[in-house]
Amino acid sequence: MTFLFTDIEGSTRLWDEHPEAMGAALARHDSILRESVDQYDGLVFATGGDGVAAAFQRAGDALAAAISAQQALAAEVWPGGLQLKVRMGLHTGEAQEREGDYFGPPVNRTARLMAVGHGGQILVSGTTAELLDDRSLKLQLLDLGQHRLRDLHEAQQIYQARADGLDGTFPALRSLDTYEHNLPAQRTDFVGRADELDTLARLVTTRRLVTLTAVGGAGKTRMA
Repeated sequence: MTFLFTDIEGSTRLWDEHPEAMGAALARHDSILRESVDQYDGLVFATGGDGVAAAFQRAGDALAAAISAQQALAAEVWPGGLQLKVRMGLHTGEAQEREGDYFGPPVNRTARLMAVGHGGQILVSGTTAELLDDRSLKLQLLDLGQHRLRDLHEAQQIYQARADGLDGTFPALRSLDTYEHNLPAQRTDFVGRADELDTLARLVTTRRLVTLTAVGGAGKTRMA
């Protein structure tokens, strides 16, 4: 099965700032997604928060549904002047079905893939991309390279789907390779503490948490 997961970017803030408008907007959002899934013979098997999870027999149908939904979402005039931006992820694999729901690694990978995207973006795994037999479908994919996703040991090949009426420019993926932090950029090379750096390098590969302690100004942040 090819799985499609969606999520509204920044929905918590939107609900907090525009609770009444979000209620109406979410209803329309759900309708658009279900219509696109149904149009391409998919099945919405779960809803959570402000997104849906759908399953398709064919990878091409899943991608077509995602593109159709994004185009409809982009063209929609939302109540209260809201701007709903939905991120989407597609991945294919063999999952377990139980009482109309799906479980297993492919489902988890789809969720992780979706999570690194941005509102309005459609991310496609390398596995799904390989199943797109129609050349016209493959031409809609932009190679974003390999990225490490949370809780997955191996880097994943990721593509971005492109289509008319959709934004094609997004910031870097929120993967473990490009995760932003608040450490300042250093203008000079780090000098000294070679032994401490060797010890730290060993510790961070074998421990879940490593703490550096020293008096103020000793260089803890620089060393980290």
